[in-house]
Amino acid sequence: MRAIWQGSISFGLVNIPVALHGASRTEELKFKLLRSGDLSPVNYKRVAQVDGKEVPWDQIVKGYEYEKEKFVVLKDEDFKRVDLEASDTIDIVDFVELAQINPVFFYKPYYLEPLRGGGGAYHLLRQVLAETKKAGIAKVIIKTRQHLAAVKANGDLLVLELMRFADELVDAKTISIPAEKRLGARELTMAKSLVNQMSETWDPARYTDEYRSALMKLIDKKVASGGKELPGTGRAPKRATNVIDLAAVLQQSLDDAAPGKKVPVAKKKARKAA
Repeated sequence: MRAIWQGSISFGLVNIPVALHGASRTEELKFKLLRSGDLSPVNYKRVAQVDGKEVPWDQIVKGYEYEKEKFVVLKDEDFKRVDLEASDTIDIVDFVELAQINPVFFYKPYYLEPLRGGGGAYHLLRQVLAETKKAGIAKVIIKTRQHLAAVKANGDLLVLELMRFADELVDAKTISIPAEKRLGARELTMAKSLVNQMSETWDPARYTDEYRSALMKLIDKKVASGGKELPGTGRAPKRATNVIDLAAVLQQSLDDAAPGKKVPVAKKKARKAA
């Protein structure tokens, strides 16, 4: 796998040469825009606003709008001149308890691979992070942007997970939620029992993209039919309903989730909606 970035992890006087590899991928179906009359692909053109003329790639530059319709051009050399130290370093500035970090800060993981000469320090840092259950909070520049990131132990590997800066998160107080009502002891006990009955050992292979699979089946059917319209399913979309009797809904859910009882898919969906 080709590395997307090479540099080093730095904390104190320790430097560990590493390479950064993508740890995730997005499996999305790709569609092209077509003209409905003859299914001819529709292409995008880079057009200048001032005269409507198409602009070739070799005449396109990056510009920052510092005032309305006033721009300053930045070239590749300008980005390299930005006066920030450690542009090729994952510079750990703090170690914090991993459990203290709200998961909403994390958004993209990368695998860290030790390069020649860095194996010993790499394994040392990984073991220390695993045993202390801490993460190294770092700053790293990838391409033209500085990122906040966490260096974490993950099995035999170190993982760098990009994070959002605090000012990039919407304040949770802007979300309106109803006032908390006092829960009855019965409902709380039943809810805990339901969670216990539905609990499983974590196995990521259990969870697949069902929508993508169903969409591919539909595409295959349309191809086989020569692009003809397919009949509808006849199913009305399910709508969430207000839970009037929480205890009754919980009891029904417990009955459905009883050990050895196979829950119909329709009931599962209805339970999720509730």
